[in-house]
Amino acid sequence: MQYEEKTLLVTGGAGFIGSNFIHYLMSMDQNINIINIDALTYAANLENISCFNDSKNYSFFKSSICDKKGVSDVIEKFSPDIIVNFAAESHVDRSITDPDIFLTTNVLGTHNLLNAAERHGIDKFIQISTDEVYGTLGDMGYFTEGSQLSPSSPYSASKAAADMVVLSYFKTYDLPVNITRCSNNYGPYQHTEKLIPLVISKCLKKEAIPVYGDGLNIRDWLYVDDHCSAICNVINNGKIGDVYNIGANNEIRNIDLVRKIISCLNDKLPSLNLSYDLIRYVSDRKGHDRRYAIDSTKIRNDLGWKPTVNFDEGLNRTVDWYLKFFNISI
Repeated sequence: MQYEEKTLLVTGGAGFIGSNFIHYLMSMDQNINIINIDALTYAANLENISCFNDSKNYSFFKSSICDKKGVSDVIEKFSPDIIVNFAAESHVDRSITDPDIFLTTNVLGTHNLLNAAERHGIDKFIQISTDEVYGTLGDMGYFTEGSQLSPSSPYSASKAAADMVVLSYFKTYDLPVNITRCSNNYGPYQHTEKLIPLVISKCLKKEAIPVYGDGLNIRDWLYVDDHCSAICNVINNGKIGDVYNIGANNEIRNIDLVRKIISCLNDKLPSLNLSYDLIRYVSDRKGHDRRYAIDSTKIRNDLGWKPTVNFDEGLNRTVDWYLKFFNISI
């Protein structure tokens, strides 16, 4: 993917998807200039992108997207052509116990970025959103870009609100924007509070693995590199003002995913001798959506994107990465 003489401002670039996006860009085009700003909250890790510290194409600044002066100073200094906004509070459980920070960062922070983008004449603003803004599905059907927004948690409500503000800047100020809404991402660099790394961690310690409710909630999983390639496609080819769903049609029940991880670890580390008896059903999360499933026909047909990593391959890569992360030899 070529970005000749382009500078990208990536917000939240020390987090899970943001850091993978920076790795993806740097692997595709060493001439691109990347400016990374991140508030370095608990979920961020500068080690994720430390390999770029000495690169002339990469700069990092610690700043919250809510910091008007910090954001404006960076934009004035580097004059980025494109802003890609990954910065967000993203853990649903935390949004239930402490919604304030989610509304502040995800809504007001996005608004601050949009104001700065509009003032400085940014070529394109990409808002990274989530399928959770659509709410829950029944046993059949898929979310399309035209599906009604019906968020269930403070997290998803904050992301839906941010999406609406982004679209308002397109309609009111002619700011060139795109919104991408992805299904559940998995892969390297994800914080261990999230499901897949949490299960891996619990298995390695032979601790109880908590599963909400009956474990039959369904999620659609997308390998993070495929997500990154889709975002690049939207940056280059997305129609201004449009929303693009990004998914890989990898629906799986939570309980089946947990069992897959246990089986995968048993194959790699037979000495663990893991059992499904580690699974503990716990009280369901408040407002827990039953099923998510993304219809990504639009981005596939209009932009020619498609995922390249099937779920079993992606899960195998992910488990291998976390084994190295936890210093476990296979």
